[in-house]
Amino acid sequence: MREVTGRFMWITPGRVFYGGLLGEPSVRRLGAWALYFSAGAPLRLAMGAQADAQPRWLEGRIALVPPYEPHRVASPLRRLPDLLIEPETLDPGRLDGALAEVFQGPAGMLPASQPGVAALLDRLCEADRHLAARADPLPAGDAAFDRLVFGAPLPVRALDPRIRQTLALLEAAGAATVSGEVLAEAVGLSFSRFLHLFKDEVGVPLRTFRSWKRARSWLSHVTRDANLTDIAYSTGYPDSAHFSRSVRQVFGLQPKDVVAGCRRLALHGEPPAPEPRG
Repeated sequence: MREVTGRFMWITPGRVFYGGLLGEPSVRRLGAWALYFSAGAPLRLAMGAQADAQPRWLEGRIALVPPYEPHRVASPLRRLPDLLIEPETLDPGRLDGALAEVFQGPAGMLPASQPGVAALLDRLCEADRHLAARADPLPAGDAAFDRLVFGAPLPVRALDPRIRQTLALLEAAGAATVSGEVLAEAVGLSFSRFLHLFKDEVGVPLRTFRSWKRARSWLSHVTRDANLTDIAYSTGYPDSAHFSRSVRQVFGLQPKDVVAGCRRLALHGEPPAPEPRG
């Protein structure tokens, strides 16, 4: 039985629910929809290119940040939950109820006085309390995640079958281990046509998508007592400097600071990452 510490991270292929310490992140560029919320003191959010040098802080209880949007988040509380949803796994246009009100409206700090926003905030806070008290392992599927957190599976985005096949290949082999040329050949397209189709369907270039997925894959290692250089190599980075720079650009924190903040964190969902070779 796992120790219940009140801190957890639940990772599935298309979702992450983090209920742990915030730290003091600089600008983040997450490749997923990010929902930040607080059951206590208001959080602060600054979005856009000036979020670092000249932040324009907004304050509230719940915020939505689109994929790849530069932003900073701060809170007077040490613990700030957040939830990530991979954009290729969600069709916002087919959402209904509170989620439609949130994902189909303006992003940023959300008005908790609106009924749909308030309902979603209450649901997320309740899910956070429930998950923080769980000692048994949580499943690794998106559908199970959605049922527990949102009450039902979220609508999946329709993609060209060739790009859907590409995403499956990347997930199976690791985003950093298969070249674009190999992916194009596997789905029967020229390399240039493949790159255009991928960007049209997914919304970002293949290189940007792979960079995010590689940084995201590191989350499965944050509770491991392992050398960060070994972890860098095992997650597809050419060296530790590239690894540290990428993690900081994506998550706004150095890898060592993330690891320090994840001590006594219960990690759920994805199968345990293999130990790096020493």
